[in-house]
Amino acid sequence: MALPPPANQPTLYFIGVSTGQSSIMRVFPAWAAHLGLDAEIKGIDFPLHADPAIYREAIKFIRDDPMSMGALVTTHKIDLFKACHELFDVIDPHAAFMGETSCISKENGRLVCHAKDPISSGLSIDGFLPPDHFAGTAAEVFSIGAGGSTIALTWHLMRTARGANVPSRIIVSNRSQERLDEIRRIHRGLSTTAKLDYVLAPQPEQNDAVVAALKPGSLVINATGLGKDAPGSPLTDAVQFPEQGIVWDLNYRGDLIFLDQARVHAAAKHLQIEDGWTYFIHGWTQVIAEVFHIAIPTSGLDFDALAKIADDVGAVKRARP
Repeated sequence: MALPPPANQPTLYFIGVSTGQSSIMRVFPAWAAHLGLDAEIKGIDFPLHADPAIYREAIKFIRDDPMSMGALVTTHKIDLFKACHELFDVIDPHAAFMGETSCISKENGRLVCHAKDPISSGLSIDGFLPPDHFAGTAAEVFSIGAGGSTIALTWHLMRTARGANVPSRIIVSNRSQERLDEIRRIHRGLSTTAKLDYVLAPQPEQNDAVVAALKPGSLVINATGLGKDAPGSPLTDAVQFPEQGIVWDLNYRGDLIFLDQARVHAAAKHLQIEDGWTYFIHGWTQVIAEVFHIAIPTSGLDFDALAKIADDVGAVKRARP
């Protein structure tokens, strides 16, 4: 895809795969008006695992264009970091440790690489998990997909700072061994009491087998992009979810077959089902605050107002139970 022309007003870019379909294209103008920002948003779409030269071209464009304020990066977070890390003047500690770029900003003439997912995923998870969920159960976590989102959310859940509220086991699966090796390397740099397992699962039946063996109350996460960036689900329709399990799709739009599969079993297995809408809100507000150097709270009346604006404006595209 060709890059956009130079911006003629302060502009936030959304680097993804199918950005035009995202609710943020309707939500951002409403948020900007509410926050008093004279700014617009533009999407930049790249195919999955694009040529590194394309990522570098995009980052140089943002760096050199005065009205280009920064970007949110989704799907390409790890690939973009690998291709462009030498172009950043500053790399924040999360980004350096996790090897990903989810936010790009400028500060005092310097181009800054951030990893915001550890914060936004943590806010989302702690918002829907029952209090001290893991401390009070032997529940496990199974995250399907070993990309940047899983790196961030497992970091949040496995930290010793959580005390006893850590999963008894964290399992990560992926269709390729390379990403599993990378997340294993990152996990080795963390201290945790959780047992860690990694499963090569090129076929959805292999994910089904992991889900079927999970303990009651376990958290099952679709972090693959399937259902949004590509059709389908990482599970088959034969999947058997754990009793009182929590099922979380990081997506909020698309065919969301993963959530449909969970809803089939919701009543019989007493499942708690969550989509990615709150994750979307936290992810974007964290980036907007960084790019435009403004304070946006993560809870309370001001945050609730932004969430209501997003729900009112973006609900057309959101799949609801």
